[in-house]
Amino acid sequence: MARPCRPSLLGSSSPKKSRTPACPRLEEVLSESSSDSEREEEEQLERPSETNEDLTLEELNVQLGLPQIIKSLQEGDELVTALTLCVLMELDLKQEKYQLAIRDLGGLVVLLNLLDTREIPCIIGSIKILHVISQNFHIQKFMVKKSGIQSLVPLLELTVPEAPELQSQVAEILANVAKIRKARRTLRHCGGIDKLVRLLDCAPASYSLSPEEDVDVEAARCGALALWNCSQSARNREAICKAGGISLLGRLLCSPHDSILLPVIGTLQECASEKSCRNAIQNEGMIKDLVKNLSIENEELQMLSANAIFKCAEDEKAADVIHKYKGPERLAQLLNKPENKQLFAAVTGAIWKCSLIQKNISKFQELRVLEKLVSLMSQLQDDAQVYVVAALAEFLKIPANIALMGKTGGTERLVRLLTSKDQALLVNVTRTLGICATDKKNMVIIEQRDGMRLVWSLLKNPSPEVQSSAAWALCPIIRNGKDQDGQSMRSLIGGFHLLIKLLESTNNEVLASICGVIATLAENKDKNVALLTEYGVVPLLANLTRTTDARLQRSLAEAIGYCCMWNKNCAAFRKAGAVAPLAQYVKSPDTEVHKTAVVALYHLSKDEHNCIILHSKGVVKPLLELSGHNDKDVAFMAAECVKNIRIILNKLKK
Repeated sequence: MARPCRPSLLGSSSPKKSRTPACPRLEEVLSESSSDSEREEEEQLERPSETNEDLTLEELNVQLGLPQIIKSLQEGDELVTALTLCVLMELDLKQEKYQLAIRDLGGLVVLLNLLDTREIPCIIGSIKILHVISQNFHIQKFMVKKSGIQSLVPLLELTVPEAPELQSQVAEILANVAKIRKARRTLRHCGGIDKLVRLLDCAPASYSLSPEEDVDVEAARCGALALWNCSQSARNREAICKAGGISLLGRLLCSPHDSILLPVIGTLQECASEKSCRNAIQNEGMIKDLVKNLSIENEELQMLSANAIFKCAEDEKAADVIHKYKGPERLAQLLNKPENKQLFAAVTGAIWKCSLIQKNISKFQELRVLEKLVSLMSQLQDDAQVYVVAALAEFLKIPANIALMGKTGGTERLVRLLTSKDQALLVNVTRTLGICATDKKNMVIIEQRDGMRLVWSLLKNPSPEVQSSAAWALCPIIRNGKDQDGQSMRSLIGGFHLLIKLLESTNNEVLASICGVIATLAENKDKNVALLTEYGVVPLLANLTRTTDARLQRSLAEAIGYCCMWNKNCAAFRKAGAVAPLAQYVKSPDTEVHKTAVVALYHLSKDEHNCIILHSKGVVKPLLELSGHNDKDVAFMAAECVKNIRIILNKLKK
């Protein structure tokens, strides 16, 4: 059975597919134009050598008379052509030397031309030969070049008595050719997707079928096989969904036969990269079938089902269905197969996505999945390692698991991974390590393993995602480390200078995280603030105050507030133009911005000239409202800020 290229988790995406802290190795959208990636794909599929060394054309002429056979195809009438096709089928066409000889002698062009005739016996013979030789990459490439797809697609609607069997073979030929990106585009443009989807419309396969039903199901299997390869393209996935393919694939999910389930689930897990397809999969009630298929004793089916769950489980309703049908238990059971790398990557990805809702985390907790993942963490590579660390970050939502990470060796293993070159992994490692750092015993491990220096060094990483994730991790590491005065951080070569340089980033998430580090360093640590001021932190922070990004506003206001505690920085921020924009933060629709804005305004209000600016910008009313805040620190600083403004105003009146 011809089978599509094994789809990857990157889907995409691709997991690798796309990898970010929330969604590593997210799924790529394929380009519609011929590109370097298309050439790379062809190079990957191509055999090392295309030469027909085993049997020269002269030898073929002597032994088989191939030139004469091809000549008969080209020049004979309908009967001669049909008989010649029968002779050609007697050859061992699975051997590459014969396949390439047919192409080189011009026979492949003739076979493709026969598809456009009305002579049914000739069409049937041509299809049978192409069905065998189209498994060769060089033949596939030649067929695309000679518009073979345009000739094959109409044959999916043949109405002759042999139609179902021929449709199966045509679909399987298209499945072979669709391994090439250009072929996938052509299939969609000439209406092939819709016609392949129609082949899926048959009675679901059962244990006993009539001969007629058996032929229809085989046509559906081959149609799904072709759609699987076609679904490597984002636009093809959308076309499959639009044509009603998801619903028809769902009807075939109840088949007891692996040969049908493989292309069906393979296509579904590819289509699940698109939101519209995920919605259709959920609305058609397929999630439960995908979960049940995790227990089928076929590792490829388990991998494809887990991959589909990986892409669907982020939706809360889908996650509920997964929980209801014992998805966490089935996934946990599959952790016993780490030797199958593709299966393990799919399973760990699905565990990560399932752990985004609390009830699944609780079930994984009962099954002691955290300990299992920690024990495997250092043995894994690529996607699986990225997903394991991402899942651990979700498991740490249960406070008891934070301490458990240290006891099971998880914290130490995370520190070791800080030297990785994989950016998606580094994003997840730093995020998880930052959560671990909230526990004192974990902090001892981090400090003993030189974890703080390693995290700090990641600020030099070229990836903005790694920079921001590392910076956010530094906040709890600095706050909970034994070096409360920041002496060890100041001793890091270029450490503070690096922070200042990153304040010139154009990435708001990087800016927000660096402001968070500056706020942590500056809080009640005069030496740090003095050094940061010397490096020019004041004008750089002031330049950011006009941002409309709420997360950046929160970190920025806090950083400015604590930097105001040093010497004449209150006046310096005014001269840099920071006071008026900051005054607007207390009017933000984001209530979290209010909390840190109050910190900044409280410290700025210790300067008389700042109070005048703040009053002119109308901060008194919102500050009075915040003076009743349930956070006592926020309420106190809001009230003190209003008090400072009123004192200055009273002085001016006198």
